[in-house]
Amino acid sequence: MSLSVFALTCGHLEGDFGHLMVGGEGRVRVPIPAYLIEHPKGSALFDTGMHTDCQHDPAGRVGPRIAGLFDFDFRPGEEISARLEALGRDPGKIDLVINSHFHFDHAGGNALVPNATMIVQRREWDAGMDAEVSARVGFNPRDFDLGHKLRLIDGEHDVFGDGSVTCLPTHGHTPGHQSLRLRLGRREIVLAADACYFCRTLRERRLPRFVYDREAMLASLDRLEALERGGARIFFGHDLEFWQTVPQAPISIG
Repeated sequence: MSLSVFALTCGHLEGDFGHLMVGGEGRVRVPIPAYLIEHPKGSALFDTGMHTDCQHDPAGRVGPRIAGLFDFDFRPGEEISARLEALGRDPGKIDLVINSHFHFDHAGGNALVPNATMIVQRREWDAGMDAEVSARVGFNPRDFDLGHKLRLIDGEHDVFGDGSVTCLPTHGHTPGHQSLRLRLGRREIVLAADACYFCRTLRERRLPRFVYDREAMLASLDRLEALERGGARIFFGHDLEFWQTVPQAPISIG
């Protein structure tokens, strides 16, 4: 089995550190990661970054409340489709999109990979389909309710059937947030996404100011910590200092 993984940076956001970690001071700049995973049985994206509307009209896309929390540094050529094309990959031929969750900076680029099957936790999809819950947690159906084929899953899910790519439920940030475990030979990495924004989130257990379920998110951090103790390398969701250590595509992180 051969697995290749490419780290893609799809823009940056800058905002109040205190919104992203309780007790954080000043401003913080965060990367918007996505990952291309290539397996003999198919290609997958773990998250898709932001919609191209955010390059010129963030408030019109995500609403004034959310747009008011961030400065957007997202330029043409940084959207997921352009990142793929720069690698010589056709966005229309991506097989799977594995969304960690439905926030605008993780699912906004789904529209740019129109022929993929979406893999998402059923409880996240159900939350997205509930207008009241969706509004409360900051979802925009224009990001994810686009007519893609769906593979709704409950809990852990072996994507390709060989244990190399496994969805891990890490609820709390949103109702059905999931992370992704990758086995690369003897190495194991976990793409935590927003289950763990920063290394300090894991070490200090300081959560973002707004979470869907605080206790569930703390339990997810416990799970990530246990995986780390077992030898896995955790890829934090929006940690700029950590992200600078990750080889960027076209170099494979595997």
